Amino acid sequence: MDLHGLQTQHDNLIQSMFYEGMLDSQFAQIQVLQDASNPNFVMEVITIFCNDAERIMLELNNYLGQQDVDFNKLNGLVHQLKGSSSSIGAQHLKLACIDLQQASEDKNKERCQQALNIIAHKYCLLRSKFRTLIQLEKAISAFATNQQLLDSKYIDGSA
Repeated sequence: MDLHGLQTQHDNLIQSMFYEGMLDSQFAQIQVLQDASNPNFVMEVITIFCNDAERIMLELNNYLGQQDVDFNKLNGLVHQLKGSSSSIGAQHLKLACIDLQQASEDKNKERCQQALNIIAHKYCLLRSKFRTLIQLEKAISAFATNQQLLDSKYIDGSA
């Protein structure tokens, strides 16, 4: 596949994520911050988000597994996940966190578990698409680097 094909796949994936409501305009703002001086910015932000989200979801699961749930701690963790989701533009995940936050405020352990299951599902879908996006960005970067090397060989006359 050529660079144009990879870029089209990349753009189509992001557009589909916006269309499905997975992402909102905040993700577009993150994309704007990526430039030649920081070409891996989006990949780095996604990686940090995924690592944090997985850590928080594990902690949430641990809290809900306890006999007596500390809903204040649970609510604090949900707030963190909601903030991270909002910061990266993960719209579906942010909305699912609001449901968990409400269940936590109501001190309803069963609803909290149901909401966390929905969060886990939404996160898995998002992570899968983010992984594909990162693979495409890496392929685009590698292709562009190889093209620059070829171009410089021709310009230098060494080819």
